[in-house]
Amino acid sequence: MRRAAAPDFDDASFRRALGQFATGVTVITTRADHGQLIGITASSFNSVSLAPPLILWSLSSAAGSMPVFRDNSHYAVNVLASSQLDLCRRFATLKGDRFAGVPYTLSATGVPVLDGALAWFECHNRSRYVEGDHVIFVGEVERCGVHPHAENVAPLIFHRGGFHEPQSLD
Repeated sequence: MRRAAAPDFDDASFRRALGQFATGVTVITTRADHGQLIGITASSFNSVSLAPPLILWSLSSAAGSMPVFRDNSHYAVNVLASSQLDLCRRFATLKGDRFAGVPYTLSATGVPVLDGALAWFECHNRSRYVEGDHVIFVGEVERCGVHPHAENVAPLIFHRGGFHEPQSLD
């Protein structure tokens, strides 16, 4: 089996190239065994399959929350609206209780679903794959929902190192 050639670029060039791909922004949430709520910002979310309904996302192997996400049976993917930039930043950087003052509802499996999320997916933690310096999580969607006014709510987008909302081209 042939191996990949060594990269002919540096980390900064790779990040710049990746930044040309606009992604949605999510907050992935779960609950530790002792009841603590855990949440992280992630833009690595993607659909995988309609039948069965599967999604994926990835997390750095070095993340402090890795053991909880790796071992828990369920998590929720909360797709952020453009009005939720503060939540994006809170779950990306805040130390301590990231859920303090944040409205949410506990799902059927006890994981937090953020109020006002554009969409949400409650997932069984189906598979985990270690690849490079990240773990790819594949979730089997058990329940999902859409903001009641989704057609009037813009998603939060990450592109070229900044946050945006989309503009229609038609």
